[in-house]
Amino acid sequence: MISPITLTQELIRFDTINPPGNEALCARHLGPILEAAGFETQYIGMGDNRENLIARIGGGGGKLPLAFTGHVDVVPLGALPWSVEAFGGAIADGKLYGRGSSDMKSGVAAFVSAAVKLAPRLGGTPGVVLVITAGEELGCVGAELMRGRGMLPPAGALIVGEPTANRLLGGHKGNLWLEATAKGVTAHGSMPEQGVNAVYKAARAVLALANLDFTHDGHPALGRPTLNVGWLHGGLNTNSVPDEARFGIDVRLVPGSDPARLMERFEKAAAGEVTFEVMGTSAPVWTDPSHPWIVDLTEIVQSVTGEDGPIGGATYFTDAGALKPGMGNPPAVILGPGEPVQAHQTDEYCLVSRVEQGEAIYTKAIAQWCGL
Repeated sequence: MISPITLTQELIRFDTINPPGNEALCARHLGPILEAAGFETQYIGMGDNRENLIARIGGGGGKLPLAFTGHVDVVPLGALPWSVEAFGGAIADGKLYGRGSSDMKSGVAAFVSAAVKLAPRLGGTPGVVLVITAGEELGCVGAELMRGRGMLPPAGALIVGEPTANRLLGGHKGNLWLEATAKGVTAHGSMPEQGVNAVYKAARAVLALANLDFTHDGHPALGRPTLNVGWLHGGLNTNSVPDEARFGIDVRLVPGSDPARLMERFEKAAAGEVTFEVMGTSAPVWTDPSHPWIVDLTEIVQSVTGEDGPIGGATYFTDAGALKPGMGNPPAVILGPGEPVQAHQTDEYCLVSRVEQGEAIYTKAIAQWCGL
């Protein structure tokens, strides 16, 4: 039996910074572990040294399998120096350090460990499906690829092992990423009246979008949609009137948000100053806390952690936005041992105790689903 702590350390020691990713290193490490436990594995490539992994075991009893998902790519280390080896997996004072420790190699290690532990008992049961993805950090590329190719197996329920400190979340916001372009007419900087300044047009559009009101578009758990302008570029040199300017927009969606209707609002607010291009989108995910499986899972989490609280939602998005529709729209939750506040941080760590709790939660969830 492999320890989830040891497996987390092993996964951290693979440098899977995205870009370029190099996720095949992790996929090919996990595959043999799962195969030795009786899983059927499938590798789905997506470029040089980049692979997704789907692993299956069991299947039967008139019920679809329980699915788990997690990604093995990580974000860059950042500009600040680390005080620990970023890919060392060192443990000190109950903390396991390394890039990806919380986001989210500990989650992957915990559900792989739980599935391997129960594998000898899963034959003839609904079974388990593991979907381990590449490219999540830059837009859920692996999950979208597998959905687009129709390669995802159906599932009866889905657990996303993203970092929640083992708190049960019923879903997350979706996203709509846009790029806006303003066009102008260039002229000499000393004669601006002879040109049309594209930066001014973009600036007016940015301010108009910043003042949009989403008060009446909220969700009880996920809150309101949000809009953030993340970058703005315009012009080539100081002494010319710029004839083009662009800016990027990050919109986070909640259930009920209609991207087409939002685009109409954005275009109206911008008043013709810019044109918009959709760069990427994923749907929000939400499962009602009264769903019977969620009720059962809530009891499992409480039995392991001793904590009781309302089921919330995440502001970020996950691979579930692509996987859920590709797997038959099963109920889905976000539940993982990583520390949410540690995601993308310098000296990132996860708590050893939470990883152990996470494996225990996943083990009980599989046993309950499969009738063990």
